[in-house]
Amino acid sequence: MRWSRFFRGLKLLILGAVFILVITPEWPAFGDEAYQLNALVGLRQFDFLVWEIQAVAAKAEAILTREHAYLDESSRRQITQDYLSLVQEALQTERQIEQIYVDPGVANPLAASTDLQAELVQKTRALAQIQPFAEAIVQDQVADVLRDEQFAILGQTWPPVMMHMTPLPTILMVSPRDRIERIYGIPLVHGLSIPEQEALETAVFNKLNLSALVVPIGGLGLYPSMIMETGNLNWLAQVTAHEWTHIWMGPYPISLAYATDPQVRTMNETVASIVGKEVGSRVIERYYPQLVPPPPASAPEPAPLLPPPFDFRAEMAATREQTDRLLASGKIAEAEAYMEARRLVFVANGYNIRKLNQAYFSFFGAYADEPGATGADPVGPLVQEVRAHSPSLRQFLKTMAPIGDFAELQEVAAKQKAGE
Repeated sequence: MRWSRFFRGLKLLILGAVFILVITPEWPAFGDEAYQLNALVGLRQFDFLVWEIQAVAAKAEAILTREHAYLDESSRRQITQDYLSLVQEALQTERQIEQIYVDPGVANPLAASTDLQAELVQKTRALAQIQPFAEAIVQDQVADVLRDEQFAILGQTWPPVMMHMTPLPTILMVSPRDRIERIYGIPLVHGLSIPEQEALETAVFNKLNLSALVVPIGGLGLYPSMIMETGNLNWLAQVTAHEWTHIWMGPYPISLAYATDPQVRTMNETVASIVGKEVGSRVIERYYPQLVPPPPASAPEPAPLLPPPFDFRAEMAATREQTDRLLASGKIAEAEAYMEARRLVFVANGYNIRKLNQAYFSFFGAYADEPGATGADPVGPLVQEVRAHSPSLRQFLKTMAPIGDFAELQEVAAKQKAGE
């Protein structure tokens, strides 16, 4: 009981420290390019201070009450599933309202959506009542699995697992046109329309001669972690563990060059993706076995006269590799024309990619736990080799955390392979 009170107090202390760090001003360098980019974004930049105040208050209240801790496991699972089902219903209602507003045949969308608007208000109020309990339960379940993986001090997972489900910002990704590299990533307010996104991307291209794309995200490694609202429990468990991994790696070399070294960023994101998937799947197996995905069915042999099915990851990897070759040869216009032609191929095969450019690859290429937008980048396969040679997740993270550049990753992977 004494240790329980101690850790509750420690969690509150951590939240307070995070709050102080967030409200401390950080003055950017006023370079011409960065200044112009911020001017283009203007008031559309996401306000993390407001979000952090609200999230810290919500988590502090949940820590102090801890009402969910006195429920049996069956009741805890039911609360989580009820909450996620309600999230799914609310998101569906939002989509129905949006459809009314974009339908040119509806003369008065406000009147036509009145009942749906009232329904959404009721569901939003119901969600607000049970969200703290559902979040705390999922946090505890992820923490239990992490504790079993030896990420604990005095029986408590460290750092504590904390996440808050919320409408997420999007990120304005910016890359040079002559190569694929993230040079800016600016968080934008939630809910920008597609025309607004297109206008911002075009302005960055025309005024700064840079490639830009507004991309959605599923989570953000703040503390508490910012997680997208979802009705998918498998995904929620995975992303909660993914963002926790970013927090765990925060003080180590694998995180210190995240913003400046693209290969370190890819290492960091790939490690978090691997840990997220493994821990997330174990959470589902332990607490929600009915939600364990069925094993993949063996694909039937294609008929001789039929073309093979469209393989998104293989096609995207080939697209990235050819784009890299064109850019390396200085053929920027040709590379951009090629990416647009390939985008149309993906759309024709059911993948509605709005824009395929250098900024697209600078974002999605950082997640290299599976082939695709990363192309021929060797970072992902080497990180996976390190995981394959690590006897546990904790050993995997302990091996990866001190790595501060690609050369070190190569050296570590080579030593593991040689059995040293």
